[in-house]
Amino acid sequence: MEYTNLGRTGLSVSRLCLGTMNFGPQTEESDAHQIMDAAHGLGINFFDTANVYGAVRGEGITEQIIGRWFAQGGGRREKTVLATKLYGPTGDWPNQRGVSALAIRREVEASLRRLQTDYIDIYQMHHVDRQTPWEEIWQAMETLVAQGKILYVGSSNFAGWHLARAQEAARARNFLGLVSEQSHYNLLNRAVELEVAPAAEHYGIGLIPWSPLGGGLLGGVLGKEQQGKRRQGERAVEQLEKHRDKIQAYEDLAAELGHQPADLALAWLLSRPAVTAPIIGPRTIEQLNGTLAALDLTLDQKTLDRLDEIFPGHKTAPEDYAW
Repeated sequence: MEYTNLGRTGLSVSRLCLGTMNFGPQTEESDAHQIMDAAHGLGINFFDTANVYGAVRGEGITEQIIGRWFAQGGGRREKTVLATKLYGPTGDWPNQRGVSALAIRREVEASLRRLQTDYIDIYQMHHVDRQTPWEEIWQAMETLVAQGKILYVGSSNFAGWHLARAQEAARARNFLGLVSEQSHYNLLNRAVELEVAPAAEHYGIGLIPWSPLGGGLLGGVLGKEQQGKRRQGERAVEQLEKHRDKIQAYEDLAAELGHQPADLALAWLLSRPAVTAPIIGPRTIEQLNGTLAALDLTLDQKTLDRLDEIFPGHKTAPEDYAW
C-alpha cells in the first residue's frame, strides 16, 4: 500500500480510502466487518462514513456497524484514520440538519456514541450550509478540537470559492481550517478542475474524489453488459446511453493497454494534482481486492492525452472559458 500526507497535514493516509456507504443497505454487517478487516490487511488505513449513511433517518446505521467493529479491539480503532460527516437531516425538527453550532455539538456526540470512539480524526461538512456564518462554524469546530473530540476538519461538495472563504475565515482566527475536500470527480465529471482542484492545491487541502468510477460506468460496464452480468437502474441506463460512445472508446483503450477499466479510472485520479485518495465503495471482499491493481499503474503522457481526447477536461478558470 502507498501512503501520502492528507493535504498539508502530517497525517499519513493510504492512497485508497474505504467508503462505507454500502454498509447496512447493501452489505450485511458481518460482511462489512470482514471487508474492514481485509482493508486493514491490505494496508488501507483511511475509512470514510457519514452520520446519514444506513438508509434509516437518525439511526446512523453505518456508523453503528463501524462502531461494533471497533469494539472488537485488536487495534482496529488505533489503525484507522476515521472520517465522518454531518449536515444531512437526522430528524424532522428544526436544527436537526446543517452545521450550526448546535447541530455540530449534537451530531458529533451522536457520531462518537455510535462509532464507540472518543475522537474523530476528520470531521467533515457534507455540504455547504449557506445559513451559518463561518465565525460560528469555526468557533464550534475549535471547541471540538480543544476538547479532543476531533482532530481535523474537512468539507464535501464545496465550490472553489467556498474553500477560499472557509480558509480565509480560519486564517483570521489562527485556526488550521480545512484539510480535505470530498468532491464528485472522475473521468466523466471533471468540473472540479475549473476551480475546486486549483483552490484545494493552493490551500493545501487534500482532494478526496467520490464516485471515482462514475456510478459503475467506468468499471467495464459495456463488457459486463455483453456478458449479461450487470443489471442497471433507470438513471444508470440513461447515463450509459448518453455516454456510450465515449465509454466504448474508453474500454477499447483499457483493453489495448491490458488494464481493467476500473483500474485505469482509479490510476488516472491518482495522477491528478491535489488528489489524496479516491473513495472506493466495495460491496464484497472480491471488489476490494480488485482495486489494488490501480496502485501499480503509472500512466504515461500518451495514455493521459488519449484519456483527455475521450473525456475532455477543463483548464483552470477563467482560461477555460475566457482568454
